[in-house]
Amino acid sequence: MHRKSLRNFRILLWGLVAIAGLASTWVFLRPQQTPTQAMANADIGQGDYHLVTHDGAPFTAETLVGAPSLVFFGFTHCPDVCPTTIGDIAGWKEELGAAGDDLRVFLITVDPERDTAGMLGDYVGWIDGGHGVTGTPEEVQNAIRAFRIVASKVPLDNGDYTMNHTAYVMLFDRDGRFDQIFSYQEDPARVVAKLRAALGA
Repeated sequence: MHRKSLRNFRILLWGLVAIAGLASTWVFLRPQQTPTQAMANADIGQGDYHLVTHDGAPFTAETLVGAPSLVFFGFTHCPDVCPTTIGDIAGWKEELGAAGDDLRVFLITVDPERDTAGMLGDYVGWIDGGHGVTGTPEEVQNAIRAFRIVASKVPLDNGDYTMNHTAYVMLFDRDGRFDQIFSYQEDPARVVAKLRAALGA
């Protein structure tokens, strides 16, 4: 193949890969799911994991049943994404007012080696209905798989480490079923509108 033709072919190929990636992300992020998509996402948050909240209550898939819940993953040593997300959620709850009284919030740590129950409780304690969740490293990994998120340890030059992790927030309905996600720093007015619709407020 001619060199110029080969170059154009490669550009076209990578363009198609990029389009496919964007399309798959859009399908997962869009709030209105087709029945087929809903079935594909039905097992998010399900599975066999046994964690504990900062106040000693068990946290399993059954915990999500009974009231709508926001679930996100993070860690207390997080320098920016996690505190920003907590601030965003607090803002959503405040904007919702009484309509968000039953909306629970769960932060599941991706760093169980350092995040004690007390640390997690302090971290989310100023969010109304906020719960920090931890467990053994093995059970946290089970939860990471169940919620289909990504988390990995990143060594630092000083011998310490940080964590890379998925930054969106997941909404589950009263039956414990995955509903939709809210992207990191998504427009607050749009999120609150989506929450009002999902909560029937």
